Amino acid sequence: MLVCLVHRPRYGDWSLPKGKLEPGEHPLRAAVREVAEETDVRAVPQVRLPTVRYRSEGRPKVVDYWSMRAVATGGFQPGTEVDDVRWLGVDEAVRLVSYPHDAEVLAAFAALPTVTGTVALVRHAHAGKRATWSGPDTGRPLDAKGWAQAHALAPLVALLRPARLLSASARRCVQTLDPAAALLDLPIEIDGDLDEPLPGQQPDECALAAAARLAALAATGEPVGVCSQGKVIPGALARLSGRPGDFTTPKGGGWLLAFAGDRLLAVDRL
Repeated sequence: MLVCLVHRPRYGDWSLPKGKLEPGEHPLRAAVREVAEETDVRAVPQVRLPTVRYRSEGRPKVVDYWSMRAVATGGFQPGTEVDDVRWLGVDEAVRLVSYPHDAEVLAAFAALPTVTGTVALVRHAHAGKRATWSGPDTGRPLDAKGWAQAHALAPLVALLRPARLLSASARRCVQTLDPAAALLDLPIEIDGDLDEPLPGQQPDECALAAAARLAALAATGEPVGVCSQGKVIPGALARLSGRPGDFTTPKGGGWLLAFAGDRLLAVDRL
């Protein structure tokens, strides 16, 4: 397995690619953008790596690192910010990097099993209040706030370059993926295994069905985007992870799931 290092002429160092957030930019989008700008590598995020804190020129710095899979390159051209790029094995990269914190991030990456599948799992966006909707609850649509959340989610889902988009059958779930579907030019597939419990149905049954569906989707090896519901996601993630945890998901929020085979390797909030 090879990792990418960059040489910065300003500092005369070898380091992991990184950069600064633009105003209002989501950190994960910034990570993908900065890697592309510094290395000309188009990459798909997989697992959050350790956050690094240090001081540079007297100022505190905080850097969030992600493991990413390289999927394309435009051909690197040396510049004033980065004038050389090297692809190295992890052991060789650890010896070359100029800073101990980069070596620690590389060690954390090396300890990960190989990621074989990724899923962007989101909860439907805001859809008003159930009590104020006179029709069937499955037909309740997104409100203005919800549409804004859906449009904000679309570029995050697109970072995974999903091959498929799947949604619970509720209208608000399908609408939450509509902007992503338009951005990616993909259809939205309806999947009842992602639905919340019906009256008389046990929540554990839905959590088990959703967990099995997510694992099966990841096992295909193709990245997927999925929208489900608040009564399903926490239970499904608890089953997949095999441990209790706070998997409460706000409306319009979500998770990046990384799998090694059929085993959930990492659960990171989007």
